[in-house]
Amino acid sequence: MSQPTRILLSLVAGLLLGLASAGAAWAEGVISIAEPIGGLWLNGLQMTIVPLVVSLLINGIAATAEAARASRIAARAMILFVILLWISSAIAAALMPIFLGMWQLPAESAEALRSALSASPAVGTVPGIGEFIRSIVPTNPVSAAATDNFLPLILFTAVFGFALTRLPQEPREFLTRFFRAVSDVMLVMIGWMLWLGPIGVFALAYVVGARAGAAAFGALLHYVVIVSAVGIVIWLLAYPVALIGARVGIARFARAVAPSQAVAISTQSSLASLPAMLRGAEALGVPVVTSGIVLPLAVAVFRVTGPAMNLAVALYVANWFGVELGPTQIAAGIAAAAITTMGAVSLPGQISFIASIAPICLAIGAPIAPLGVLIAVETIPDIFRTLGNVTMNVAATATVSHRSGIEPGEGQTEEDRLLEAGQ
Repeated sequence: MSQPTRILLSLVAGLLLGLASAGAAWAEGVISIAEPIGGLWLNGLQMTIVPLVVSLLINGIAATAEAARASRIAARAMILFVILLWISSAIAAALMPIFLGMWQLPAESAEALRSALSASPAVGTVPGIGEFIRSIVPTNPVSAAATDNFLPLILFTAVFGFALTRLPQEPREFLTRFFRAVSDVMLVMIGWMLWLGPIGVFALAYVVGARAGAAAFGALLHYVVIVSAVGIVIWLLAYPVALIGARVGIARFARAVAPSQAVAISTQSSLASLPAMLRGAEALGVPVVTSGIVLPLAVAVFRVTGPAMNLAVALYVANWFGVELGPTQIAAGIAAAAITTMGAVSLPGQISFIASIAPICLAIGAPIAPLGVLIAVETIPDIFRTLGNVTMNVAATATVSHRSGIEPGEGQTEEDRLLEAGQ
């Protein structure tokens, strides 16, 4: 049985058992045991967030800069990727208030869930624009990390990563190897915590079921639909990107990308979809010299649904817990979502869920306790994450090819031509 399935079944079992025991005399005694168990598991995940995000972001920037230096095509692709990531993040900030306004989580359900998780975010006064701008440059990055002040920490890490790329080769490679080792250690630790995930999720789900009752099931369904809807919008955005950026008709693009979408839905893996994406790019007339560079690069460092869906989760949690967000908090969330996505590359879905969304929650002042429950239902939104990523990868590749003015066959060796012809 796969790890996501084990965690999902633990969620369902915990909710059902909690619902069945609601109101029983002994329920509070069980809650007093389950609540600290779930809290310990959440703390175990949280303790890895700062070193994991910092190391992954530095490695992501270093890998991006190295790829951009490799060729003109890669540099253009990276510029397009960054633009699309920021657009993705901004779209979520615009869409979430609309979606939550169209279908609101019932007030009684939200209140029951807040009481069940007993997590109240510390929300202070909303800073003015001047104070906000000054606050994003940390005077002490260590202090920012210690206080979970993530936006200044992310900015410092990004500047550090770009500065690292200016070093001579030997110290640059030494530092990238060091931070790669740090991230590998953190991933091992998170793997251990996720192995214990069914216990932690079961404990949290029991508390939620016992205190919130049937409202918990409706709230989780509401969450899945809202967050998935944001992913669907980003997926559909790939079609106008192909139309405008690559001058490819929507019907033609849809036919070319359909096989890779089928693989994405069945595997939930962009890497597994790469061969089908290469064939789809070929059907659009993208030469191998372009698709052979851009598509593997996209699979490695480009997750267009990441900023939108990660920010959507954080904004959902903020709405769930009644956190009032002003323009400065929204701006912080947009920036955190767009930047941290570059560091969440090639991670399993459950690991990237915590590593990518917790910093955004902390940046906007939302609690991270609900993530321990929401991670269990990530399987369904993850389908739309992969579907959107794969579709946009092909659209971005076609756009880079068209804008670079590379004609089919240009820059290919005789071996490339034979492979393209299937000979």
